[in-house]
Amino acid sequence: MLCQEKLAQGYSWFLIFFGMGYMVRQRSARTPYGRYAVPSKDTRKVPAKVAWFLQELPSFLVPLLLYYAAHGLCTTARNLLLLMFCGHYFQRTFIYALLNKGQPFPLRIMISAAIFCTVNGFFQGHYMLYCAQYDDAWLTDIRLILGLILFGLGMAINIHSDHILRNLRKPGEDHYKIPRGGLFEYVSGANFFGEILEWFGYAVATWSLPAFSFAFFTTCSIGPRAYHHHRFYLQKFRDYPKTRKALIPFIF
Repeated sequence: MLCQEKLAQGYSWFLIFFGMGYMVRQRSARTPYGRYAVPSKDTRKVPAKVAWFLQELPSFLVPLLLYYAAHGLCTTARNLLLLMFCGHYFQRTFIYALLNKGQPFPLRIMISAAIFCTVNGFFQGHYMLYCAQYDDAWLTDIRLILGLILFGLGMAINIHSDHILRNLRKPGEDHYKIPRGGLFEYVSGANFFGEILEWFGYAVATWSLPAFSFAFFTTCSIGPRAYHHHRFYLQKFRDYPKTRKALIPFIF
């Protein structure tokens, strides 16, 4: 397979501008799932476990298929970067999805997410495997080392925060509670902060425009959701900690 660098760069800039537009839209129109689901004539919904599994799966499978097609081109550094990307989506597909206790998803949102994960998985994997140059010297590059640290820290925060959220309610309870512990002591969207940190760590480790554009898009897509969650908690709970920020500890 030949490197399609111009196509990958075009996709990256599209993702950046689309992310900015999406963030502006989210200021007034929140994505209608979970606590923000609204009654609709469209009753086509998918159980949360199934929805998360199906929409995240392409981001795990597509880069793996590209990897097997690129056999012989892969270096140790490329293998490590692929492990980072696919490791995140293995956790989201086979662990997070199956433990999910959320409300059913609108079918159209699941399909949109699955399409995005397919396209993004292709461009991230294609650029890393066929376009960018990662030889053995990259293994000692400060960018890879720093990126690995940020990625690992973000993934740990994300997984731990999801664990806290899953265990907020006892069996049979359906009311909202204040999340406590971990990074939730500092921000309302600890799980979102962890995921954003992951992808910026990956962007540093790969030092590529496609990875940066994905990290930027992730911030634009789930950052506003952290803000809306923060506002929801402040309105619902009088005793909600006033020192907590929405997304970034001590800042925002």
